[in-house]
Amino acid sequence: MSRLATFIVGIALLAGVLTQTLDHPARVRAYETLTLDSRVSHIAVVGDSYTTGTDEGGMGPKAWTARAWQSLAQRGIRIAADVAAEGRAGYGVPGDHGSVFEDLTARAVKPQDVLVVFFGSRNDQGVDPMQLADRARDTFTLARRFAPWARFLVIGPPWPTADVPDSVLQIRDVLNTAARAAGAAFVDPIGDRWFVDRPDLIGPDGVHPNDAGHAYLAEKIAPLVGMQLSR
Repeated sequence: MSRLATFIVGIALLAGVLTQTLDHPARVRAYETLTLDSRVSHIAVVGDSYTTGTDEGGMGPKAWTARAWQSLAQRGIRIAADVAAEGRAGYGVPGDHGSVFEDLTARAVKPQDVLVVFFGSRNDQGVDPMQLADRARDTFTLARRFAPWARFLVIGPPWPTADVPDSVLQIRDVLNTAARAAGAAFVDPIGDRWFVDRPDLIGPDGVHPNDAGHAYLAEKIAPLVGMQLSR
């Protein structure tokens, strides 16, 4: 067969394929996802301004939460997190928008969560210890109702110096007792001296972490989250 004849036959075959495709468009299929990656851990985080970030640092991708999820992803632990945090909020003290930790828990915690992290709060200074214990218990009970199978990680209030007020130590002790009663793991940043002798991690206001402080928090908290997820 001559080259010209071969070319003509080829054109005819191509025209036939195109005609068939147009006549039967259902046969043309886009690529489909055959499997979904279920190796994503759904977690919730409840906190105060140490979690929201402030003008001192930790806004957006520089927050300890974002940094922690990135760190865990590098270890093959994928996180889908709902973060509900409010400046000046605590278990017993309403924050900037009127929410206490129980309100934030109602917004963040979902049935599919495998871990709920509570962080803080120094804002509970002045709350009666018995009332604080009741509020913490109610918060953990609500989280358990929303996420029956989740683990709880309760991180107490941090303090930027070694001179911790008695009122903050009292908050720490009340939360420790309430957390253990709820079957939660409790972490004590004060006892572990997270920010002691590290003024470079705190902003000019002397209270809130700067960007370096949020990176430091991520280094502390990411392994704690990873440990809970590996159990």
